[in-house]
Amino acid sequence: MEIFILVLLILLNGLFSMSEVAVISARKSNLKYDALKGNKFAQAALELTRNIDQFLSTVQVGITLIGIVTGLFSGDVLASKFAPVLEWVGLSSKYSYSVAQILIVTLVTYLTILFGELIPKRIGMSSSEKIAKVIAKPMKWISRVTYPFVWILSRSTSLLYSLLNLPDRQTKITEDEIKSII
Repeated sequence: MEIFILVLLILLNGLFSMSEVAVISARKSNLKYDALKGNKFAQAALELTRNIDQFLSTVQVGITLIGIVTGLFSGDVLASKFAPVLEWVGLSSKYSYSVAQILIVTLVTYLTILFGELIPKRIGMSSSEKIAKVIAKPMKWISRVTYPFVWILSRSTSLLYSLLNLPDRQTKITEDEIKSII
């Protein structure tokens, strides 16, 4: 059961990472085209791109909460199960729990980076519009649930962004986008 929970947490982290990259990478012109044809999923995805600070804050809150739960769970529950194995192979019981924690957290970190970040982000980039449409409505719901945290993060980000006097991102239109419009 513990392994199932850990896998679930890592995959949930991956879902947030994939969603983040998919929405950021999605071609707005393709989403607009589909939205104009009445595609509700494209309309929802387009709305996420228009409220990007809120969306990114929602993703970050989700990833951070999952990371905290994963760390607490793996560091304690799984280490207590693995420590006796280390004792069985000859490690002193005085050190077995601490060594088990280090090994478990290292392994879980590796698995989280691989399956909870890197692979999902690549998937999100490869099918960005499709994934953005699929995750848009669930992300809007998660955004509502985490609204107080998201509101604070969004406002803080906007304030710091303006204090640093950073320029707004300039959108460049590609040849493919022009062709898709025509």
